[in-house]
Amino acid sequence: MNMQILFFIAGTLGIITGIFHSVLGEILIFRHLRNGELVPTLGAPPLRGRNIRIIWATWHLASVLGWAFAGVLIRLAFAPHNASLLPFILNAIIFANLGGSLLVLVGTKGRHPGWIALLATAVFTWIAASAS
Repeated sequence: MNMQILFFIAGTLGIITGIFHSVLGEILIFRHLRNGELVPTLGAPPLRGRNIRIIWATWHLASVLGWAFAGVLIRLAFAPHNASLLPFILNAIIFANLGGSLLVLVGTKGRHPGWIALLATAVFTWIAASAS
């Protein structure tokens, strides 16, 4: 497989994962914590409304950061590479996805499938980086 194709696959997987993460989080978690507003505010002990708001923001921040990494990967799929920056960029993406995968795996005891998508994104990126 061509290195650019693997970057494109990894980036596309990152976009899809972020979409699923945000949409399913809204459907499965945050819709129950809303009082007719965009940002959920209904707390339940030990969490207060302000705790729920920051959890909501952090939940979607993870998707936004994933989309940023995905954008870099997709750009790399279609661009000549700057040899001096490429290893740093790729290692940042690989380790962020590996770390996220491990956190989700351990934190949910493997029950949340997000760890698989994060691991796959890291692996495709690593294979593409190794092929260069």
